[in-house]
Amino acid sequence: MSEATSVTRRDFLTTSAAVGAGALAGALILPKGLQAAAWAGGADTIRIGLIGCGGRGSGAAVQALRADPAATLVAMGDVFEERITASLAGISEEMGEDAKDRVQVSTEHRFVGFESYKQVTDSGVDVVLLTGYPAFRPQHLRYAVEAGKHVFLEKPVAVDGPGIRSVIESARMAKTKNQACLTGFCWRFAPGMREAFKQVHSGAIGDVSSVHTTYHSGTLSRRPRQPEWSDLEFQLRNWWHFTWLSGDHIVEQAVHSVDRMAWAMNDELPTKVTCLGGRAARSGAEHGNVFDHFAAIYEYENGCRAHHTCRQIDSSPSDNTDYIYGRNAWMTVNGWGPTYITKAYKGDTIWKPSGFRDDAGRMYQVEHDELFASIRAGKPINDAERGANSCLMAIMARQAAYTGQVITWEQAMGSQESLVPENLSWDTPAPPVVVAVPGQTKFS
Repeated sequence: MSEATSVTRRDFLTTSAAVGAGALAGALILPKGLQAAAWAGGADTIRIGLIGCGGRGSGAAVQALRADPAATLVAMGDVFEERITASLAGISEEMGEDAKDRVQVSTEHRFVGFESYKQVTDSGVDVVLLTGYPAFRPQHLRYAVEAGKHVFLEKPVAVDGPGIRSVIESARMAKTKNQACLTGFCWRFAPGMREAFKQVHSGAIGDVSSVHTTYHSGTLSRRPRQPEWSDLEFQLRNWWHFTWLSGDHIVEQAVHSVDRMAWAMNDELPTKVTCLGGRAARSGAEHGNVFDHFAAIYEYENGCRAHHTCRQIDSSPSDNTDYIYGRNAWMTVNGWGPTYITKAYKGDTIWKPSGFRDDAGRMYQVEHDELFASIRAGKPINDAERGANSCLMAIMARQAAYTGQVITWEQAMGSQESLVPENLSWDTPAPPVVVAVPGQTKFS
């Protein structure tokens, strides 16, 4: 692609007219006088690159394509070639008849290996979807921002303090360059969830005095060791069970609930956290070195305490509900129902919305609708620093549980513990599998 073509497209993406609020309902409103047919290609096309071709990456690609009638998937990259093949087939199937025009990933634009993120970013794309391993997201983000790309950044954005600091720097850099950088905290885009938190922030329950968020679930799947796999490949194929790759499940999975805690507290930063945690039910090599339960207590400057509990233990009750307590009333929040109820402390129901359906199904699409609408409008969304703060809340809880110590916000933000090996390749030894022992594991 010539430099002239690239500039024309970039100019279009940053100066085109604003898109209406209809994108919130999943139907993009085109600027007046601009018809969908005019977006079918050429300089009007938004070219998408996918980095990380697992299930979430495939879903994000489909949602991105549906968010804008001129979006086209043109490049894909992953550590494993078979994941690209499977993802491409799944995306094409989901897009149906539109696939022939909207999914145009040539063989030359399917990149394999640890450096594939660079090749996708440099392949002439306008937007990159960063859905690879959480450990690598800070590095992928920095490269994309420096290359001038708009970004969808899946959560968690990092697994350690150095990664969080890098993401914040990249997010600020993207703002100066007017580039989108939207994080995958999808519940903030669920229409019913938004209405519930609007109630909280409008004072309907009074000043928030405490919050308890939960993420109680079963164990994620495990992939048995194959003879041809190296230690590194074994860990990559079971990545959610290894702290260096996933951040542990409080960071990788339950961070959604931690983010909703932050939302309820109006994104005020906690001063410190105490967290209990351990491995009560995990065994076997596929379970790596992550814990299976956490119970965190966050403290705030105004004296409030907020609580989060999560576990991944089979044959135990599941729950993904948030409980928000105000001075005058309290609210139950569960997007999977969806269930949003405000009650007085005497027991009377004060507020229960109607008309919201399938919040969990709609939120993924809404976040991409709003991302691409913001790019078209020349007012790109950038919430990555806020997303990094929510991820650090989860990381500091893990650090507190692993060490058995109280961890302050300043300690977590300044932590020098880097979990991710530098210059990773198939010749790099896999990180040692060490299970933390509270009271013995040291903070760094």
